[in-house]
Amino acid sequence: MSYVEELFNIKDKVAFFTGGGGILASAISEGLGKAGAKIVLTDINEQALMNQVEKLRSMGITAGGYIMNALDKKNVEEVAQKVKSVFGRVDILLNAAGGNIPEAVTSDKVTFWDLPVESIQKVVNINLFAGAIIPSQVFGKMMLENPDGGVIINFASMSSFRPLTRVVGYSAAKAAVANFTQWLAVYVAKEFSPKIRVNAIAPGFLITNQNRYLLLNEDGSLTPRGKAVIDHTPMGRFGDPEELIGTIIWLASPASSFVTGAIIPIDGGFNAFSGV
Repeated sequence: MSYVEELFNIKDKVAFFTGGGGILASAISEGLGKAGAKIVLTDINEQALMNQVEKLRSMGITAGGYIMNALDKKNVEEVAQKVKSVFGRVDILLNAAGGNIPEAVTSDKVTFWDLPVESIQKVVNINLFAGAIIPSQVFGKMMLENPDGGVIINFASMSSFRPLTRVVGYSAAKAAVANFTQWLAVYVAKEFSPKIRVNAIAPGFLITNQNRYLLLNEDGSLTPRGKAVIDHTPMGRFGDPEELIGTIIWLASPASSFVTGAIIPIDGGFNAFSGV
């Protein structure tokens, strides 16, 4: 094995995904699988989950899939025990569950004052509790048993750095995910083991099922919001899910052994651009 291969080696590591049937998790799971990791996908959407598991297996990747509600801690614990019995351990936790709903978005017809509180709470629950806290409680504790520790990778957002207009619940939740990532990184390293690292990626604007209606018209042209995003992205385009893979492999491998509590933008320069 060459120096670079050893540095970024994740061969035979067990990578566990929440939100495994989603666009971003699907692309990342394929990338990690091609790099030699064993993939465990979970999702509440059985059809999307099993479709992706079968795709991974057809590529020659060792993969398993479990229906799981990441908001239900008991259910997460049950799945964790099943995974442990089959795969032996979890080395990498990728908290990819998340998303937004139209009912928690302001518009020219619906003001913040009129948004249902329940809708905002749902988005916070999806992104913060299902998307970070609950799986980290279960699998972070499991990682304490690993001689080599483990890696938790949360999914933050451009909204973690600066609140984006309209998406009030999503912005609040993703800011909390970034803060929680830093808190957990410090807590685990100081109280339990510095071999367990906690970081997050902050994807820029990639087209997903959750944001498509905000960025693209039905004919595929840019909405005014989509145009504003492109105008504020120095690289002048949306990102591709596959462009997250390199950073994930870095964070999951020995190459980032002294990196914890970091939020890594993968955004074509969006977060660095002041607009002038």
